[in-house]
Amino acid sequence: MRYPRKLRKGDKVAIVSLSSGMLGEDFCSHNIEIGVKRLKGYGLEPVFMPNALKGIDHLHAHPEARAKDLKDAFLDESIAGIICAIGGDDTYRLLPCLMEDAEFIQAVEKSPKLFTGFSDTTINHLMFYKLGLSTYYGPNFICDLGEISNEMLPYSKKAFEAYLEGNETSEIVSSEIWYEERTDFSRTAMGTDRIAHKEERGFELLQGSEVFQGELLGGCLESFYDILTATRYEDEKDVCEKYGLFPSKEEWAGKVLFIETSEEKPVPELFEKEIIALRDKGVFDVISGVLVGKPQDETYYQEYKDILIKVIDNEKLPIVYNVNFGHATPRCALQYGVMAKVDMTQKKIYLNIVKS
Repeated sequence: MRYPRKLRKGDKVAIVSLSSGMLGEDFCSHNIEIGVKRLKGYGLEPVFMPNALKGIDHLHAHPEARAKDLKDAFLDESIAGIICAIGGDDTYRLLPCLMEDAEFIQAVEKSPKLFTGFSDTTINHLMFYKLGLSTYYGPNFICDLGEISNEMLPYSKKAFEAYLEGNETSEIVSSEIWYEERTDFSRTAMGTDRIAHKEERGFELLQGSEVFQGELLGGCLESFYDILTATRYEDEKDVCEKYGLFPSKEEWAGKVLFIETSEEKPVPELFEKEIIALRDKGVFDVISGVLVGKPQDETYYQEYKDILIKVIDNEKLPIVYNVNFGHATPRCALQYGVMAKVDMTQKKIYLNIVKS
C-alpha cells in the first residue's frame, strides 16, 4: 500500500462531488461558506473542482464529469488532499471512466494524495484499495466541515485534525456523546446544536477475544450489498465484478472488517440479508474480527446485535459494536490498510501510524 503524507499549512485540498451533486444546489450554499471558512482556518486552501458545484441533475447525467474531477485532482501536483462533498448511491458509474484510464491509474501510483469520505464513497475507497492507495473512511465536506453548529462536533473535529501533519493520533476511543441526526439542515438552522446524549455503552464486545488485530478494510454495509446483489441498480453488480472491486476471500484473510449502516436505517430483515451477503462471500471465515458502527439515532440497536451473532454463527470471531464511524455522529476516521489492534480490556483501538 502507498500511504499519502498528511496535510500541511498552505496545502491545496480539492473538493469533489463523486456521487450526489447536492453541494452545487442553493440549499447547500451555507455549508460551502462554513466549510471554506473552517478549511482556511487550518491554513488549507480549498479548491472546488470544475464540476463539483454543477448540481444534482447535471452530475447524475454525467458521471464522466465526476470522474474527470477526481482524475484532474490527482494530476494537479499542487493539490495534496481530496475531500468528498458527500455520498449518494451511484458512484459505481465512475468506475469505467477511471479503471480503464491508464493516465489516472499512473497518477494515483505516482502522486498519492490524502482522500477522505464515507457512505457511497465506499466504492471509491475499494477502487483505491485495489490500486494500492490507502485512504480514509472519515469526515466529508458537507456533513463535517460544513456542520451548521457554531463549531464542528468535537470528536469529528479531532478526526479531521488528525489529517494535519503533527496531529496524528494512534488510538481511537468511544465518544462520550452521541448526537441525533438533524431534521433541519437549512440556513435558518445555522448556529443550532444537535440533540446530544451521553454515551451510556461505549464500545461493546459482543463475542470473541478481547484482543485482536489486523489491517482495516470495510465500508458502508448498504454499499457492499448493492455491489454484491445489484439490488439498487441492475448493472452495478456486473460493473463492480468487471473491475474486481469487492476484495477476494484471500484478500480478506486476517483483516479487521469495519461495517456500518447508512441514513436509510435498514429494517432488521434487510440488515440480515446484508450480513448474509458478506457471509456467503466467505468473509467471516477468514477475517480476524469485526468493527460495527453505531446505528444512526441508535435505530434497531439491539436487533442489529442479535442478527450479527446469529448470522455470523461463529462465537470465536470477535465482534465489537457501537464504534463511532460512518453515518452516526460524531465520527472518527478509519484508514484502509493500516494495522489496527483492538483491545477491549482498555476499550481502545490502536492504530499503527504509517509515515509516508
